[in-house]
Amino acid sequence: MAFYTQPIRAQNPIIQTIYTADPAPMVHGDTVYLYTSRDEDNSTWFTMKEWRCYSSTDMVNWTDKGSPLSLKDFSWAKKDAWAGQCIARNGKFYFYVPMQHETMGMSIGVAVSDSPAGPFKDPIGKPLVHSGNGDIDPTVFIDSDGQAYLYWGNPYLKYVKLNEDMISYSGDVVTVPLNKEGFHVRYKDTDKRPSAYEEGPWFYKRKDLYYMLYAAGGVPEHLAYSTSSGPTGPWVYRDTIMPVITKGGAFTNHPGTIDFKGKSYLFYHNGALQGGGGFNRSVCVEEFKYNDDGTIPRIANTIEGVRPAANLNPYQRQEAETIAWTVGVETARSAEAGGIYVTDISDGDYIKVRSVDFKKGARRFDASVASQSGGVIELRLNSPDGLLLGSCQVPNTGGDQVWKTVSAKVKPEKGIHDVYFVFKGEGKLFNFNWWKFNK
Repeated sequence: MAFYTQPIRAQNPIIQTIYTADPAPMVHGDTVYLYTSRDEDNSTWFTMKEWRCYSSTDMVNWTDKGSPLSLKDFSWAKKDAWAGQCIARNGKFYFYVPMQHETMGMSIGVAVSDSPAGPFKDPIGKPLVHSGNGDIDPTVFIDSDGQAYLYWGNPYLKYVKLNEDMISYSGDVVTVPLNKEGFHVRYKDTDKRPSAYEEGPWFYKRKDLYYMLYAAGGVPEHLAYSTSSGPTGPWVYRDTIMPVITKGGAFTNHPGTIDFKGKSYLFYHNGALQGGGGFNRSVCVEEFKYNDDGTIPRIANTIEGVRPAANLNPYQRQEAETIAWTVGVETARSAEAGGIYVTDISDGDYIKVRSVDFKKGARRFDASVASQSGGVIELRLNSPDGLLLGSCQVPNTGGDQVWKTVSAKVKPEKGIHDVYFVFKGEGKLFNFNWWKFNK
């Protein structure tokens, strides 16, 4: 279990139920989909078997979508479900991911879905590309002329031009010159690499400028970037974006950027959760503003994270796994629940949901729960021991997957508040599927 008790203002890392790494955000419509790799608990190496997906419409409350793709979905994969990226085209979603091939070593595969949350399937039954054992960390971008590019690599940086079907490419695999002009110089390590470029490229375009963000080093890594006037270079080194994280850091890092609702965000990972470190990492996010000339400022890592980009509507059904911060709980999936739900709830655990807009107050609280024992959901505002709106009694429903809707009267408070669901009881309490306030 991954959880961390921080001050009330804490928002980073943004996922606390498991260890997540290698963030790859994608904006689709009014929603951000965040794809991550997953570090297994108590790892002493990059032990990773699946990718995870989360979504948000406000940048602070993240809904767990489960695992849309895993090693088991590739017949040729052996291990190492490392950093990937997803992109939309022509109504489908293409997820590019690296894995150890059974015989060839690290290779990059592609999986396709009709939904951004998956499930994804391997359409070609083999690697999309293999050029060497450094074939990791793919990043994908579709230019304004329709040409798609796939970059990747450590210790090299390579690319191909993807065909319009997004599951094949034309031409040769091209190796990018990692020279001083394009990717600075290396001050650490003795492996005689020609530049600071290490791994984790993130390729995109803003206005007329092409950006390549990457983990730079050696180790421990910092984040840096280069720019170009064209999609294939020549690249010009710019600067460090985020220095080495010295407190709560991991020795790796991985950038991802988006623009969403008029603001710009940098995603990265650290080792700040309890039990975290170099092999148990967690995704974080910071807001930033580009300089007038398009350069990226130095961005500090914080525990406060970002401000809400929108408010949450409590009068619509909300998934219990939509979480800004939590202590103690985990998530699981079942057919009976219709998808993901919150589980492993014990006395004193809680879920925080940020920026909930009670425009007209509320009179009743409804929740879908399942339990063999029961317990209580305390509904509190702004802190785990804040104003008590009401207490929702959870009975024995007849089983951990026997779902019932329970209700409680609540005080008609108005305004925008953080809501805390504080769980009380003895032993293993109950499972929690969704909630809703009623006017």
